[in-house]
Amino acid sequence: MRNLLNFLIKYHFFLLFLVLEMFCITLIIRYNNYQQVNALNSSNALAGKVYSSYYSVVEYFSLKKTNEKIATENAILRGKLLSYLQSDLERTIQHWADTITFRTISAKVINNSVNKQYNYLTLNKGSKHGVKPDMGVISPEGVVGVILNVSENYSTVLSVLNGRWSINARLTQSNHFGPLRWEGGNPYMATLEEIPYHVNVFENEDVVTSGFSSIFPEGIMIGRVVKTEHVQGAAFQKLWVQLSTDFHQLHFVEIIENVRKQELIDLENTISND
Repeated sequence: MRNLLNFLIKYHFFLLFLVLEMFCITLIIRYNNYQQVNALNSSNALAGKVYSSYYSVVEYFSLKKTNEKIATENAILRGKLLSYLQSDLERTIQHWADTITFRTISAKVINNSVNKQYNYLTLNKGSKHGVKPDMGVISPEGVVGVILNVSENYSTVLSVLNGRWSINARLTQSNHFGPLRWEGGNPYMATLEEIPYHVNVFENEDVVTSGFSSIFPEGIMIGRVVKTEHVQGAAFQKLWVQLSTDFHQLHFVEIIENVRKQELIDLENTISND
């Protein structure tokens, strides 16, 4: 307390000057329109900058939550879109709700390899989220892989960049199909085989899922043809396909659940048993 009194006594002239200065400025602003407008404009501009900076900081720290929310919403919308495309003919004879074929689950990539011979991904969704083995995994750009193993909270994905796995793919213009697999090395390139020589293949022709499996619906993007190779002595031509998915930039993916998969498997098993 004594220090405060000593400070006031020592600097009372300067403090009195500041008080009178503020009082004069207040009078000038209050009784002069021009100065009042300028003061208001300046205070509004300063407040605007302060609020803008504050909300920029808040928005930055909420980006993770916002990204997860957007990924979840995208998964729901993509599931509805896939069901809509798959059930286009069925919708003419029965209600929309009865034709839902695919649902999607959004997930975040927490581990990913692209430079190994056998590449895998790890996702932050597991059995308690409804994830099961043999579910397809896609990104907004195209096919990513298929679920391999599942724990309660996590799952591993057999990547397209894995020579142990192939996917049945279709050319969009000729509708011919064959197995597409990654041969290693370049993480942006795969090969499509078993396409007859008489089929005219066009440069940059889209390659999509054929729909001949219970994992992926028809028409999911895989890549584009960039080169055609005629292998001597082979019965089929070999197509080099540039993958649409950039595996170096995978952050969020969507897991596809075929809600009618078991029905399809049971039906096909009855044929094999016969």
